[in-house]
Amino acid sequence: MKNLVIATRRSRLALWQAEHVKALLEKRHTGLEVALLPMSTKGDELLDQRLDKVGGKGLFVKELENALADGRAHLAVHSMKDLPAELPPGFAIAAILEREDPRDAFVSGKFSSLAEMPARSVVGTSSLRRAAQILERHPLLEAKLLRGNVETRLAKLDRGEYDAVILAVAGLVRLGLAGRIRSRLDPDDSLPAPGQGALGIECLAARADVAALLAPLAHPDVTACVRAERAVSRVFGGSCTVPLGAFAELKGKELRLRALVAATDGRRVARADVTGDSADPERLGRRAAEELTARGAREILAS
Repeated sequence: MKNLVIATRRSRLALWQAEHVKALLEKRHTGLEVALLPMSTKGDELLDQRLDKVGGKGLFVKELENALADGRAHLAVHSMKDLPAELPPGFAIAAILEREDPRDAFVSGKFSSLAEMPARSVVGTSSLRRAAQILERHPLLEAKLLRGNVETRLAKLDRGEYDAVILAVAGLVRLGLAGRIRSRLDPDDSLPAPGQGALGIECLAARADVAALLAPLAHPDVTACVRAERAVSRVFGGSCTVPLGAFAELKGKELRLRALVAATDGRRVARADVTGDSADPERLGRRAAEELTARGAREILAS
């Protein structure tokens, strides 16, 4: 193949991610030309509603997958945390790239940490996972819906609509906005979403030629971690309707996987912390899900 087309969302962060993959591919494969196909998705358009109420993570990828299916594009670049745990039949993740810092970021013009914020301060987030963990440790704070791209969220903070916002460190770093970060939240305080900080490249499962071009970009260690994290999510439905965190770290040949399921108000949280062979990350993810279930995760979600 001499030409590839990348389907991407139009946000500045999504375009940065697509340009990053374009540069990696053209550097790796001499003579290959890569073009971008920017697209708008339902998730980008429904900015006044919670994603869990209007369709979940799939709202960010459906239009991109349609472009792959009808031949307008050969691949799509995603933040792995935005990708549903189950892909539609006929699609595959061909490569998971090296990971940026997977932690959550505390951003505020007034305070340096959540602990410093007085009662009834407003923290903006679009994530049930983040909101639940904030309220678990800081029940006197108010978690308020915050949608939009990174710049829109920061603008709302700067206008005083929120006292602080929680965003992914990775997105801020990639956009050159790391200076806005007041603190990076320890995973013990805010466990990341499955796949947070990692980029994934999706293509049609039948396109072995495209997958062969993408394979050299894959990072084996990150791939194992993200596969374990997504396996936990898959057991519990794999969407943003579930306040679920999962974070894996490779230590030698072993993976340590921490996971949680929480009530949206943070009053009940089930946690798991397991280790296992990195050669079978999905099995480790299922073990973590079993431990969460034994600790009441399904009862929490049912409530």
